[in-house]
Amino acid sequence: MVEEKKDWINNNTGLPPIQQNRPALSWESKVKKKVRAPSCLGMFRPVMGQCCHQCTPDSLGKKLGQNSFLGFRNLLSINETQTRYRGWLVRRVCCILFVSGCKVYGSPVSDRLKRVGQSNRVREVLGATHKAPEGEDSQGQLSLLSPFLPLISTCISPGLIRFLSWVMLKMFASVFGSIQVNKNHLPALDRAAQEGSPLVYVYVRQSALDCALIPLVLFCHSLRVPYTVCPLHIKSSFLRSILQKVGVVLLPLSAATELEAEMHPLYSAVMTSLVRELLHEGQALSVGVSAESGHGGQWLARIRQLIKEGSVPDVSLVPVGISYDCVTTTDVKVGLHSVLQWLLSLLWKKPVGSVMIHIAQPFSLKEMCESGRCRVDEWLPLQDLLLPVVLNNRADCVFGKRRMSWLLPTFRSAPELEEKSRSDRDINVAIVLHLIYSAASCTAVMSTSLVSSLLLYKHSKGVSTSVLCRDVAWLLEELFFRNRDVGFGGTLPEIVHYSLCLLAPHLVIAAMPLGKDPIVVPRPSFSSIIHLSLQAQKVTHAFILEAVGACAVSAMLCEVVFSGASSRVRTDGAKGEEVRGDMEFDVVLGQSELTEKALQLCHLLPPGMMPPCQSAQSFALDAVDSLVRCGILVMEEIPRDVPICDFWKKEGTLTWTTSDDPYHSDSDCEEPDLCSYKISQPRQCPEMLFFFCRMLAGHLRALCWTTAALDGMDSPLAEAEFLSQIHSHLRDTANQKKRHYESCSEEAAHTAVRALMDLGVSDSLPLCVCVSL
Repeated sequence: MVEEKKDWINNNTGLPPIQQNRPALSWESKVKKKVRAPSCLGMFRPVMGQCCHQCTPDSLGKKLGQNSFLGFRNLLSINETQTRYRGWLVRRVCCILFVSGCKVYGSPVSDRLKRVGQSNRVREVLGATHKAPEGEDSQGQLSLLSPFLPLISTCISPGLIRFLSWVMLKMFASVFGSIQVNKNHLPALDRAAQEGSPLVYVYVRQSALDCALIPLVLFCHSLRVPYTVCPLHIKSSFLRSILQKVGVVLLPLSAATELEAEMHPLYSAVMTSLVRELLHEGQALSVGVSAESGHGGQWLARIRQLIKEGSVPDVSLVPVGISYDCVTTTDVKVGLHSVLQWLLSLLWKKPVGSVMIHIAQPFSLKEMCESGRCRVDEWLPLQDLLLPVVLNNRADCVFGKRRMSWLLPTFRSAPELEEKSRSDRDINVAIVLHLIYSAASCTAVMSTSLVSSLLLYKHSKGVSTSVLCRDVAWLLEELFFRNRDVGFGGTLPEIVHYSLCLLAPHLVIAAMPLGKDPIVVPRPSFSSIIHLSLQAQKVTHAFILEAVGACAVSAMLCEVVFSGASSRVRTDGAKGEEVRGDMEFDVVLGQSELTEKALQLCHLLPPGMMPPCQSAQSFALDAVDSLVRCGILVMEEIPRDVPICDFWKKEGTLTWTTSDDPYHSDSDCEEPDLCSYKISQPRQCPEMLFFFCRMLAGHLRALCWTTAALDGMDSPLAEAEFLSQIHSHLRDTANQKKRHYESCSEEAAHTAVRALMDLGVSDSLPLCVCVSL
């Protein structure tokens, strides 16, 4: 937390024009209550993006250097104060003057092609794939690199990058109302660059605009513009030539996807050598990683391989969190015709939504890998972790963490990326997972995410605007208490009205008679529910501990209900066997059983939901403790026949022991306490419990539907075809039930398929999994 001099939420985060200078709506005048945050929230603001204290403590020790909140900057709000000139003419051309005044670090190609061609890595691959006949010189072998010559010749032209930055500022001004940048960690970037360590920016892929936003932010702050790895397939030679002159590393013209490019025998060797040369030149890189498939992680594996070889001393990794008010598409076919069409459509398009960008504190990759603090020795296949539970053999339950090797696929054409041991590969996967989690953790929560999560998980049958405003204020405070920042500002009616305007195509807003608030209901259609669920993902990530704990409580309650009677169910004056279906009963949940349920759910979470440097047992314990802090669970001690410290009545005699453990104690009070939990009785407790449960219900339901569909599928199937059939089955199931559309998203299908593949699905497994879930 750092001190903030602004009122409530920083006023620098200006609201989009739709919220300003407009007549007040009827329901707004009725909601007189404004956001009244506690006094600490009025004076302090969460600071996100700090280094991991466990994996990189040395990088964390490098403080920001300031004690006050640096605020935000809107890239689209450019005026004469940001230039060296003043006057009425300057106000009309201030954007051009601002772009011309920004510092650009040029990057000529020079003899990079020669250095890449003569690298040992490329020579070995050329010698293995093409044996040169006698008398043929090295130029003949280098001719095989002709498909990659445009990629190797990628450079940064100062004049062209200034022009394109001006174009992007004008273009984004027609698309978004604002692009806010958190300036807290920008001084740390400048300091890391001065120390000589190249910067590698890592973000989670959401949209094709991600590739353009990060270089634009760095350019506007006079920082080094990075070489951007772009996974889009661009066929237009004109667009390719322009992008390659502003540092965009494209896919080869012959490859439509990253997978096709990696299968080329020369691609990986050439790209690894290119990365080596760029880092030697001190250039920065920008890499996007897919949270679903892990695509993009191979670039991080290449950088780590260079550090292990000693080719590169070290790099500083910088997670970047990007938040959009509106869900953006990720699969875009870029061509000259489509780009011109899109630019023409901007002429009559009004700006909608805003973007919030948080750049985290840089940390050393070498420190993370060589310090040994990033532990992967407890990683086990999902079969070993959950198969004993699925087969109802709880005694053989193995404690560990799920190994997600598929996040970093192995390519036969890339021998330089093949790890010598499983531990090496697991460390590469841990780095990818850590960066996905770090980027998601430093991502601001937008107002549309708050409203979407409340409408999906708490008020799926409709809610009045006044109640919605109250719940938004409650959820906002809970986010601040969890050290999560938001990407909006203003009064409560403005925030809710702005969110409803953006989400209007996916909502049904019913006007009520005079004197009553309108009712807001999510539109019961596939596209609308998917849109709302994508928006609500950021809230789910912030409350993942509570969601896991609530699902564990729900699973134990289901066991109690299905059993019909339990000794753990009791009421005042009645024994457990005498209680049947009473809604007011007290359910006592054992700590070990509840933690075990939470631990099993941890293994089914999508990648990036939990930090890889934290053990699964610790995460499960935190999930249970989070419900105690929320007031859902109340801790109670199991009564004992003999007080724990009454050693006179304890059988046996006292014995003296010796131990070198500094934490060892001979006191009888050191025995572990047998504690249990029971559900709190306040009226709002069940509602909060269901709210957290529904955050993960979509993924768990998709796993159940996928398991039920296995019996009717032909095998064997290719992974892509199997995923496509499962996705179609999920959609058909949701359409039949006419609800639960959030369970048929591509992400839910991908997570379910990966979970079953890691379980080692066989002909006899589906029924067992269904029974267990």
